Amino acid sequence: MLTINVAVLLAVIVFFRLRRRTQSRSRNDEKMTVAIVLALGVLIAPTPAGQGILSVLEELASGVTQAGR
Repeated sequence: MLTINVAVLLAVIVFFRLRRRTQSRSRNDEKMTVAIVLALGVLIAPTPAGQGILSVLEELASGVTQAGR
């Protein structure tokens, strides 16, 4: 039996949607891409990979704020 991880499937869809040229996208197409990316974020967030990405972004944000002082 073949199982497909939904997060991986959404990541592949986002990759191919973002490869297209910007000029050929309609407003509805852009809204759909945003919705798919948000769904991907919700699926990735509770995973260990998502927590790792969050910690890296937190460190980056704290470094930027400390550099601005």
